[in-house]
Amino acid sequence: MQRKLVVICLINFLIAALMGLALRYASINPIGFNYRFLTHAHSHVAMLGWVYLMLFTLIVHYFVEEKKPVFNKLFWITEVAVVGMMLSFPFQGYAAVSITFSTLHIFFSYYFAYLIWKHHKIMNLPARYLLKTSLVFMVISTIGVWCLGPAVSMLGQASAFYQIAIQFFLHFQFNGWFLIAVIALFFHHIKLKDCKQFRLFFKLLIVSTILTLALPINWFAPHIVLYWINGAGVLIQFVALIMFLVLIKPYRISFLNEHSKLTVYMYSFAIFSFVLKTVLQLASLVPEVSLAAYQHRNFVIGFIHLTMLGVISGFLFSFILQSKLVLNDKWLHGGIYAFVLGFVLTEILLMVQGSMFYFESGFMPNYYFLLFLFSVLLPLGIVLIIINILKYKNHETSMLKALSTQRND
Repeated sequence: MQRKLVVICLINFLIAALMGLALRYASINPIGFNYRFLTHAHSHVAMLGWVYLMLFTLIVHYFVEEKKPVFNKLFWITEVAVVGMMLSFPFQGYAAVSITFSTLHIFFSYYFAYLIWKHHKIMNLPARYLLKTSLVFMVISTIGVWCLGPAVSMLGQASAFYQIAIQFFLHFQFNGWFLIAVIALFFHHIKLKDCKQFRLFFKLLIVSTILTLALPINWFAPHIVLYWINGAGVLIQFVALIMFLVLIKPYRISFLNEHSKLTVYMYSFAIFSFVLKTVLQLASLVPEVSLAAYQHRNFVIGFIHLTMLGVISGFLFSFILQSKLVLNDKWLHGGIYAFVLGFVLTEILLMVQGSMFYFESGFMPNYYFLLFLFSVLLPLGIVLIIINILKYKNHETSMLKALSTQRND
Protein backbone atom coordinates (compact mmCIF):
# COMPACT_ATOMS: atom_id res chain seq x y z
CA MET A 1 0.00 0.00 0.00
CA GLN A 2 1.38 3.42 -0.92
CA ARG A 3 2.30 5.22 2.28
CA LYS A 4 1.86 8.71 0.83
CA LEU A 5 -1.75 7.98 -0.18
CA VAL A 6 -2.62 6.81 3.34
CA VAL A 7 -0.94 9.91 4.81
CA ILE A 8 -2.97 12.15 2.47
CA CYS A 9 -6.19 10.44 3.61
CA LEU A 10 -5.19 10.92 7.26
CA ILE A 11 -4.35 14.59 6.65
CA ASN A 12 -7.82 15.04 5.13
CA PHE A 13 -9.25 13.38 8.25
CA LEU A 14 -7.16 15.67 10.46
CA ILE A 15 -8.47 18.77 8.67
CA ALA A 16 -12.06 17.48 8.99
CA ALA A 17 -11.44 16.84 12.71
CA LEU A 18 -10.02 20.36 13.18
CA MET A 19 -13.10 21.78 11.44
CA GLY A 20 -15.24 19.75 13.84
CA LEU A 21 -13.20 21.12 16.74
CA ALA A 22 -13.80 24.67 15.47
CA LEU A 23 -17.53 23.94 15.37
CA ARG A 24 -17.39 22.80 18.99
CA TYR A 25 -15.43 25.94 19.95
CA ALA A 26 -18.04 28.10 18.20
CA SER A 27 -20.46 27.18 20.99
CA ILE A 28 -18.05 28.80 23.48
CA ASN A 29 -16.79 31.81 21.50
CA PRO A 30 -17.44 33.21 18.00
CA ILE A 31 -14.99 31.89 15.39
CA GLY A 32 -15.54 34.26 12.46
CA PHE A 33 -16.92 31.56 10.14
CA ASN A 34 -20.47 30.83 9.09
CA TYR A 35 -21.41 27.83 11.25
CA ARG A 36 -23.56 26.16 8.58
CA PHE A 37 -20.91 26.63 5.88
CA LEU A 38 -18.20 25.13 8.10
CA THR A 39 -20.50 22.20 8.92
CA HIS A 40 -20.83 21.46 5.19
CA ALA A 41 -17.03 21.60 4.81
CA HIS A 42 -16.51 19.33 7.83
CA SER A 43 -18.93 16.65 6.60
CA HIS A 44 -17.73 16.70 2.98
CA VAL A 45 -14.03 16.45 3.86
CA ALA A 46 -14.69 13.69 6.42
CA MET A 47 -16.82 11.61 4.04
CA LEU A 48 -15.11 12.24 0.71
CA GLY A 49 -11.57 13.12 1.75
CA TRP A 50 -11.10 10.53 4.51
CA VAL A 51 -13.50 7.60 4.12
CA TYR A 52 -13.93 7.63 0.33
CA LEU A 53 -10.23 8.05 -0.49
CA MET A 54 -9.13 5.58 2.20
CA LEU A 55 -11.52 2.99 0.77
CA PHE A 56 -10.19 3.89 -2.70
CA THR A 57 -6.63 3.16 -1.51
CA LEU A 58 -7.51 -0.09 0.28
CA ILE A 59 -9.70 -1.47 -2.52
CA VAL A 60 -7.06 -0.82 -5.18
CA HIS A 61 -4.34 -2.31 -2.95
CA TYR A 62 -6.17 -5.50 -2.03
CA PHE A 63 -8.50 -6.14 -4.95
CA VAL A 64 -6.70 -4.89 -8.07
CA GLU A 65 -3.85 -7.13 -9.15
CA GLU A 66 -2.47 -4.95 -11.94
CA LYS A 67 -1.92 -1.44 -10.56
CA LYS A 68 -2.45 0.63 -13.69
CA PRO A 69 -1.27 4.29 -13.61
CA VAL A 70 -4.88 5.44 -14.06
CA PHE A 71 -5.66 4.55 -10.43
CA ASN A 72 -2.88 6.78 -9.10
CA LYS A 73 -3.93 9.65 -11.38
CA LEU A 74 -7.56 9.25 -10.38
CA PHE A 75 -6.64 9.37 -6.68
CA TRP A 76 -4.82 12.70 -7.10
CA ILE A 77 -7.46 14.41 -9.22
CA THR A 78 -10.08 13.26 -6.70
CA GLU A 79 -7.93 14.78 -3.96
CA VAL A 80 -7.93 18.06 -5.93
CA ALA A 81 -11.76 17.96 -5.82
CA VAL A 82 -11.61 17.36 -2.05
CA VAL A 83 -9.23 20.30 -1.55
CA GLY A 84 -11.56 22.43 -3.68
CA MET A 85 -14.45 21.60 -1.35
CA MET A 86 -12.18 22.11 1.66
CA LEU A 87 -11.37 25.66 0.55
CA SER A 88 -14.77 26.70 -0.82
CA PHE A 89 -17.42 25.32 1.54
CA PRO A 90 -16.27 27.28 4.66
CA PHE A 91 -16.58 30.58 2.80
CA GLN A 92 -19.64 30.15 0.57
CA GLY A 93 -21.50 26.98 1.56
CA TYR A 94 -23.39 25.47 -1.37
CA ALA A 95 -22.49 27.83 -4.23
CA ALA A 96 -20.92 27.72 -7.68
CA VAL A 97 -17.35 26.72 -6.72
CA SER A 98 -18.22 24.14 -4.05
CA ILE A 99 -20.97 22.60 -6.18
CA THR A 100 -18.54 22.33 -9.11
CA PHE A 101 -15.97 20.42 -7.04
CA SER A 102 -18.71 18.24 -5.48
CA THR A 103 -20.04 17.39 -8.94
CA LEU A 104 -16.55 16.54 -10.19
CA HIS A 105 -16.11 14.21 -7.22
CA ILE A 106 -19.29 12.36 -8.19
CA PHE A 107 -18.09 11.87 -11.77
CA PHE A 108 -14.70 10.68 -10.50
CA SER A 109 -16.50 8.18 -8.23
CA TYR A 110 -18.42 6.81 -11.23
CA TYR A 111 -15.14 6.29 -13.06
CA PHE A 112 -13.63 4.63 -9.98
CA ALA A 113 -16.59 2.22 -9.75
CA TYR A 114 -16.18 1.39 -13.46
CA LEU A 115 -12.42 0.77 -13.11
CA ILE A 116 -12.82 -1.47 -10.04
CA TRP A 117 -15.64 -3.42 -11.68
CA LYS A 118 -13.45 -3.95 -14.74
CA HIS A 119 -10.05 -4.64 -13.16
CA HIS A 120 -10.81 -6.26 -9.80
CA LYS A 121 -9.52 -9.75 -9.19
CA ILE A 122 -10.97 -11.19 -5.98
CA MET A 123 -10.66 -14.89 -5.26
CA ASN A 124 -12.67 -14.59 -2.02
CA LEU A 125 -16.33 -14.86 -3.08
CA PRO A 126 -17.90 -13.11 -0.03
CA ALA A 127 -15.54 -10.15 -0.45
CA ARG A 128 -16.33 -9.98 -4.19
CA TYR A 129 -20.12 -9.97 -3.65
CA LEU A 130 -19.90 -7.32 -0.93
CA LEU A 131 -17.50 -5.07 -2.84
CA LYS A 132 -19.67 -5.05 -5.96
CA THR A 133 -22.75 -4.36 -3.83
CA SER A 134 -21.03 -1.44 -2.09
CA LEU A 135 -20.14 0.11 -5.46
CA VAL A 136 -23.73 -0.25 -6.65
CA PHE A 137 -24.97 1.52 -3.52
CA MET A 138 -22.37 4.25 -4.03
CA VAL A 139 -23.73 4.98 -7.50
CA ILE A 140 -27.36 4.72 -6.34
CA SER A 141 -26.71 7.19 -3.49
CA THR A 142 -25.85 9.95 -5.96
CA ILE A 143 -29.44 9.95 -7.25
CA GLY A 144 -30.20 11.96 -4.12
CA VAL A 145 -27.63 14.60 -5.12
CA TRP A 146 -29.04 14.92 -8.65
CA CYS A 147 -32.50 15.49 -7.14
CA LEU A 148 -31.37 18.51 -5.09
CA GLY A 149 -31.45 20.95 -8.03
CA PRO A 150 -35.01 20.10 -9.11
CA ALA A 151 -36.10 20.03 -5.44
CA VAL A 152 -34.84 23.59 -4.83
CA SER A 153 -36.22 24.98 -8.10
CA MET A 154 -39.66 23.40 -7.67
CA LEU A 155 -40.31 23.40 -3.92
CA GLY A 156 -37.38 25.09 -2.14
CA GLN A 157 -34.84 23.93 0.48
CA ALA A 158 -37.48 23.70 3.20
CA SER A 159 -39.47 21.11 1.24
CA ALA A 160 -39.77 17.44 2.16
CA PHE A 161 -38.49 16.54 -1.32
CA TYR A 162 -35.21 18.41 -0.71
CA GLN A 163 -34.68 16.91 2.75
CA ILE A 164 -35.49 13.38 1.58
CA ALA A 165 -33.01 13.74 -1.30
CA ILE A 166 -30.26 14.59 1.21
CA GLN A 167 -31.23 11.67 3.47
CA PHE A 168 -31.28 9.32 0.46
CA PHE A 169 -27.68 10.26 -0.36
CA LEU A 170 -26.44 10.02 3.23
CA HIS A 171 -28.24 6.76 3.97
CA PHE A 172 -26.81 4.85 1.02
CA GLN A 173 -23.37 6.42 1.45
CA PHE A 174 -23.08 5.43 5.11
CA ASN A 175 -25.04 2.18 5.22
CA GLY A 176 -24.54 1.06 1.63
CA TRP A 177 -21.21 2.16 0.20
CA PHE A 178 -19.06 2.80 3.30
CA LEU A 179 -20.31 0.08 5.65
CA ILE A 180 -20.56 -2.74 3.11
CA ALA A 181 -17.13 -1.86 1.66
CA VAL A 182 -15.42 -2.13 5.07
CA ILE A 183 -17.19 -5.45 5.71
CA ALA A 184 -15.89 -6.67 2.32
CA LEU A 185 -12.34 -5.71 3.34
CA PHE A 186 -12.79 -7.32 6.77
CA PHE A 187 -14.01 -10.61 5.28
CA HIS A 188 -11.06 -10.50 2.87
CA HIS A 189 -8.65 -10.17 5.80
CA ILE A 190 -10.12 -13.05 7.79
CA LYS A 191 -10.43 -15.13 4.58
CA LEU A 192 -14.11 -15.87 5.16
CA LYS A 193 -15.29 -18.85 3.12
CA ASP A 194 -18.45 -18.89 1.04
CA CYS A 195 -21.28 -20.77 2.78
CA LYS A 196 -25.05 -20.80 3.24
CA GLN A 197 -24.78 -18.58 6.31
CA PHE A 198 -22.91 -15.95 4.32
CA ARG A 199 -25.48 -16.04 1.49
CA LEU A 200 -28.24 -15.46 4.07
CA PHE A 201 -26.29 -12.63 5.73
CA PHE A 202 -25.66 -11.03 2.34
CA LYS A 203 -29.36 -11.05 1.39
CA LEU A 204 -30.47 -9.77 4.80
CA LEU A 205 -27.90 -6.98 4.67
CA ILE A 206 -29.10 -5.72 1.28
CA VAL A 207 -32.79 -5.90 2.21
CA SER A 208 -32.28 -4.15 5.55
CA THR A 209 -30.18 -1.40 3.95
CA ILE A 210 -32.99 -0.61 1.53
CA LEU A 211 -35.86 -0.87 4.02
CA THR A 212 -34.29 1.28 6.75
CA LEU A 213 -34.34 4.26 4.38
CA ALA A 214 -38.00 4.47 5.43
CA LEU A 215 -37.08 6.05 8.80
CA PRO A 216 -35.53 9.32 7.48
CA ILE A 217 -38.28 9.52 4.84
CA ASN A 218 -40.85 9.21 7.63
CA TRP A 219 -39.31 12.23 9.39
CA PHE A 220 -40.26 14.51 6.48
CA ALA A 221 -43.26 12.70 4.96
CA PRO A 222 -44.87 10.82 7.89
CA HIS A 223 -46.95 7.77 7.07
CA ILE A 224 -47.78 4.64 9.06
CA VAL A 225 -46.60 2.41 6.20
CA LEU A 226 -43.10 3.90 6.44
CA TYR A 227 -43.03 3.12 10.16
CA TRP A 228 -43.78 -0.55 9.48
CA ILE A 229 -41.26 -0.73 6.61
CA ASN A 230 -38.53 0.66 8.86
CA GLY A 231 -39.60 -1.73 11.62
CA ALA A 232 -39.16 -4.69 9.29
CA GLY A 233 -35.82 -3.25 8.16
CA VAL A 234 -34.30 -2.87 11.62
CA LEU A 235 -35.46 -6.36 12.64
CA ILE A 236 -33.91 -7.86 9.50
CA GLN A 237 -30.78 -5.79 10.17
CA PHE A 238 -30.57 -7.23 13.68
CA VAL A 239 -30.80 -10.77 12.32
CA ALA A 240 -28.05 -9.84 9.82
CA LEU A 241 -25.91 -8.68 12.75
CA ILE A 242 -26.39 -12.03 14.49
CA MET A 243 -25.40 -13.81 11.26
CA PHE A 244 -22.32 -11.56 11.02
CA LEU A 245 -21.21 -12.54 14.54
CA VAL A 246 -21.85 -16.22 13.79
CA LEU A 247 -19.80 -16.00 10.58
CA ILE A 248 -16.72 -14.43 12.19
CA LYS A 249 -16.72 -16.54 15.39
CA PRO A 250 -14.76 -19.53 13.92
CA TYR A 251 -11.97 -17.16 12.83
CA ARG A 252 -11.52 -15.59 16.27
CA ILE A 253 -8.68 -17.79 17.56
CA SER A 254 -6.55 -17.61 14.42
CA PHE A 255 -7.16 -13.86 14.23
CA LEU A 256 -5.97 -13.35 17.80
CA ASN A 257 -2.82 -15.38 17.13
CA GLU A 258 -1.92 -13.60 13.88
CA HIS A 259 -2.27 -9.95 14.93
CA SER A 260 -0.88 -7.57 17.54
CA LYS A 261 -2.90 -6.73 20.64
CA LEU A 262 -3.45 -3.17 19.38
CA THR A 263 -4.84 -4.42 16.06
CA VAL A 264 -7.16 -6.87 17.83
CA TYR A 265 -8.25 -4.06 20.18
CA MET A 266 -9.09 -1.78 17.26
CA TYR A 267 -11.05 -4.47 15.41
CA SER A 268 -12.93 -5.23 18.65
CA PHE A 269 -13.75 -1.53 19.01
CA ALA A 270 -15.07 -1.37 15.43
CA ILE A 271 -17.18 -4.52 15.82
CA PHE A 272 -18.56 -3.33 19.18
CA SER A 273 -19.52 -0.01 17.56
CA PHE A 274 -21.23 -1.95 14.75
CA VAL A 275 -23.21 -3.97 17.29
CA LEU A 276 -24.13 -0.85 19.27
CA LYS A 277 -25.25 0.99 16.11
CA THR A 278 -27.53 -1.89 15.12
CA VAL A 279 -28.98 -2.30 18.61
CA LEU A 280 -29.68 1.43 18.88
CA GLN A 281 -31.54 1.33 15.58
CA LEU A 282 -33.88 -1.23 17.13
CA ALA A 283 -35.06 1.59 19.40
CA SER A 284 -36.65 3.25 16.36
CA LEU A 285 -39.36 0.58 16.62
CA VAL A 286 -40.79 2.81 19.35
CA PRO A 287 -42.37 5.85 17.60
CA GLU A 288 -41.61 8.22 20.50
CA VAL A 289 -37.93 7.28 20.41
CA SER A 290 -37.76 7.68 16.64
CA LEU A 291 -39.29 11.16 16.89
CA ALA A 292 -37.02 12.18 19.78
CA ALA A 293 -33.94 11.05 17.83
CA TYR A 294 -34.90 13.41 15.02
CA GLN A 295 -35.96 16.35 17.20
CA HIS A 296 -32.84 16.44 19.40
CA ARG A 297 -29.68 17.25 17.43
CA ASN A 298 -27.41 15.64 20.05
CA PHE A 299 -28.85 12.21 19.27
CA VAL A 300 -28.46 12.74 15.51
CA ILE A 301 -24.83 13.88 15.78
CA GLY A 302 -24.05 11.12 18.27
CA PHE A 303 -25.46 8.43 15.96
CA ILE A 304 -23.69 9.84 12.89
CA HIS A 305 -20.39 9.88 14.79
CA LEU A 306 -21.01 6.36 16.08
CA THR A 307 -21.30 5.17 12.47
CA MET A 308 -18.58 7.39 11.01
CA LEU A 309 -15.96 7.35 13.77
CA GLY A 310 -16.81 4.17 15.62
CA VAL A 311 -17.74 1.67 12.92
CA ILE A 312 -16.27 2.91 9.64
CA SER A 313 -13.17 4.74 10.91
CA GLY A 314 -12.68 1.97 13.46
CA PHE A 315 -12.37 -0.58 10.66
CA LEU A 316 -10.24 1.75 8.51
CA PHE A 317 -7.77 2.26 11.37
CA SER A 318 -7.72 -1.50 11.90
CA PHE A 319 -6.74 -2.05 8.26
CA ILE A 320 -3.95 0.55 8.61
CA LEU A 321 -2.68 -1.17 11.78
CA GLN A 322 -2.71 -4.50 9.95
CA SER A 323 -0.58 -3.09 7.12
CA LYS A 324 3.19 -2.69 7.09
CA LEU A 325 2.98 1.10 7.29
CA VAL A 326 3.10 1.56 11.07
CA LEU A 327 5.69 1.05 13.78
CA ASN A 328 4.39 -0.52 16.99
CA ASP A 329 5.57 2.22 19.34
CA LYS A 330 4.26 4.73 21.89
CA TRP A 331 3.21 7.20 19.16
CA LEU A 332 0.91 4.63 17.57
CA HIS A 333 -0.55 3.45 20.87
CA GLY A 334 -0.98 7.03 22.05
CA GLY A 335 -2.71 7.98 18.80
CA ILE A 336 -5.17 5.10 18.85
CA TYR A 337 -6.00 5.46 22.53
CA ALA A 338 -6.41 9.25 22.26
CA PHE A 339 -8.77 8.90 19.29
CA VAL A 340 -10.90 6.18 20.91
CA LEU A 341 -11.02 8.00 24.26
CA GLY A 342 -12.04 11.25 22.55
CA PHE A 343 -14.76 9.41 20.64
CA VAL A 344 -16.13 7.64 23.72
CA LEU A 345 -16.15 10.75 25.94
CA THR A 346 -17.82 12.97 23.33
CA GLU A 347 -20.42 10.29 22.61
CA ILE A 348 -21.26 10.02 26.31
CA LEU A 349 -21.63 13.80 26.57
CA LEU A 350 -23.86 13.99 23.49
CA MET A 351 -26.11 11.16 24.70
CA VAL A 352 -26.38 12.48 28.27
CA GLN A 353 -27.17 16.03 27.13
CA GLY A 354 -29.64 14.73 24.54
CA SER A 355 -31.40 12.76 27.27
CA MET A 356 -31.50 15.85 29.48
CA PHE A 357 -33.12 17.82 26.64
CA TYR A 358 -35.64 15.02 26.14
CA PHE A 359 -36.59 15.02 29.85
CA GLU A 360 -36.49 18.86 29.93
CA SER A 361 -33.69 18.93 32.50
CA GLY A 362 -31.73 21.79 30.91
CA PHE A 363 -27.96 21.86 30.40
CA MET A 364 -25.33 19.84 32.22
CA PRO A 365 -22.63 22.06 33.83
CA ASN A 366 -19.83 23.17 31.46
CA TYR A 367 -21.31 21.05 28.67
CA TYR A 368 -19.89 22.98 25.69
CA PHE A 369 -16.47 23.42 27.31
CA LEU A 370 -16.19 19.70 28.12
CA LEU A 371 -17.37 18.76 24.62
CA PHE A 372 -14.66 20.96 23.11
CA LEU A 373 -12.02 19.69 25.54
CA PHE A 374 -12.74 16.00 24.85
CA SER A 375 -12.93 16.70 21.10
CA VAL A 376 -9.28 17.84 21.16
CA LEU A 377 -8.34 14.18 21.61
CA LEU A 378 -9.64 13.29 18.12
CA PRO A 379 -7.26 15.42 16.00
CA LEU A 380 -4.49 14.73 18.54
CA GLY A 381 -4.89 10.99 17.96
CA ILE A 382 -4.78 11.44 14.17
CA VAL A 383 -1.63 13.60 14.42
CA LEU A 384 0.15 10.93 16.50
CA ILE A 385 -0.77 8.22 13.97
CA ILE A 386 0.55 10.36 11.09
CA ILE A 387 3.79 10.95 13.01
CA ASN A 388 4.13 7.19 13.54
CA ILE A 389 3.72 6.44 9.83
CA LEU A 390 6.27 9.12 8.87
CA LYS A 391 8.67 7.87 11.56
CA TYR A 392 8.38 4.33 10.20
CA LYS A 393 9.24 5.62 6.73
CA ASN A 394 12.42 7.21 8.11
CA HIS A 395 13.15 4.01 10.05
CA GLU A 396 12.83 1.95 6.86
CA THR A 397 15.07 4.36 4.97
CA SER A 398 17.75 4.13 7.68
CA MET A 399 17.55 0.33 7.69
CA LEU A 400 17.91 0.18 3.90
CA LYS A 401 20.93 2.51 3.99
CA ALA A 402 22.54 0.42 6.73
CA LEU A 403 21.89 -2.77 4.76
CA SER A 404 23.33 -1.20 1.61
CA THR A 405 26.47 -0.12 3.51
CA GLN A 406 26.95 -3.63 4.88
CA ARG A 407 26.70 -5.12 1.42
CA ASN A 408 29.24 -2.64 0.02
CA ASP A 409 31.64 -3.46 2.86
